Amino acid sequence: MRVRARPARLLTRARTTATLVAVAGLALGLVTAAAPLTAAPAAADAVRDRQYWLDEYGIREAWQVTRGEGVVIAVIDSGVDARHPDLAGAVIGGTDVSGRGNETGTLPLGPGGITHGTMVASLAAGRGSGPASGVIGAAPAASILSISLAFGPGERSGDDQVAEGVRWAVDNGADIISLSLTRNQLDWPTSWDDAFLHAEANDVVVIAAAGNRGNGTEQVSAPATMPGVLAVGGVDRAGRASDNASSQGITIGVMAPSEGLIGATPGGGHSSWQGTSGATPIVAGIAALVRAAHPELDAAGVINRIISTARPATATVPDPLYGYGLIDAAAAVSADVPAVDENPLGSLADWVELHRRADAEPLAGSLPQLRAGLGRGADETGGMLGLGSAPLEPVIPTLLIVSGTGTALAVLAAAGVLRFVTRPRSQ
Repeated sequence: MRVRARPARLLTRARTTATLVAVAGLALGLVTAAAPLTAAPAAADAVRDRQYWLDEYGIREAWQVTRGEGVVIAVIDSGVDARHPDLAGAVIGGTDVSGRGNETGTLPLGPGGITHGTMVASLAAGRGSGPASGVIGAAPAASILSISLAFGPGERSGDDQVAEGVRWAVDNGADIISLSLTRNQLDWPTSWDDAFLHAEANDVVVIAAAGNRGNGTEQVSAPATMPGVLAVGGVDRAGRASDNASSQGITIGVMAPSEGLIGATPGGGHSSWQGTSGATPIVAGIAALVRAAHPELDAAGVINRIISTARPATATVPDPLYGYGLIDAAAAVSADVPAVDENPLGSLADWVELHRRADAEPLAGSLPQLRAGLGRGADETGGMLGLGSAPLEPVIPTLLIVSGTGTALAVLAAAGVLRFVTRPRSQ
């Protein structure tokens, strides 16, 4: 089993972003801020007591083994308020890829200071404001890299921002990348091939939200359709697939809580919310627990432990609606799981080698070069993204506008994305 050679950390708060390349004529939408529960931070026990998933999904039990020490989670989102009491000491670095945030990615971007990225970070690696108060993440000893994006009229291409954010995360020490956003279509631009291949080649676990039907995403969309990416769907409190707070699709890997969530918001507050935007960082935190407990595992081994130990929701595993089932953090950390030699969710490098050559001109470079993140140049079609959460108080829809070229579902099937529906479950 390959042990990841982690790159040197470049995580100083003074880290600056790379030169931004603007693509004119594209408008993007972004989730607006959720209303806080109170004008000031909510009462301590009222916040912590609402985190039902800590006990019901084995997270507290997993903490008896590890709390995610030494693992770095990159949150590519709207920016994280590192001054929030629940996130004190959690954010160790970051950058901005929008062109208008601060150089550390800690300026929340959006109307009124968007809450999204702060909420996401708190569910992944929040520290809480005290031993029994505030939001605590699934991996409260893990660290956060905040990479801020901004979607809206006049902003640079959302596709370019995501690609740059993924590459920066890999180059600056991320072990896990958490993406609570969706392109709202099955396919993705070639610039994402390069960026996500860079993550695959450098042994980084990539986790992405399936999207929310309540926000207009009827089917799982990229990046959650990309081979090798762990796609997260959402369930309600009873463990049923959520009608509003989750999309459906055959690429879903696991399900996690997506209703009745609570997260930290900029300025020290808290907010109720729902959506796979919240389910995704919970799974990212669990991945951090696995990486900390099993440092010998590569990204494929981490993903395999998570899906192999999920609690099946139906007799069919994997199931077209539930994937491999509901996450179980304690089992993912402690169960006896056989090793694997490849990512059970497929390889993006193999997909690119097989299918991009059919788009137009042949791809340049050999398969090893593709695995290193090389290949055809960036797609300039743009592409619209939305951060996939729906705040409960009040419900404000995500603006999801899409552009770019389409690929047929048959291409995903031929690539092996559909293959995992019938792949036998690891024992």
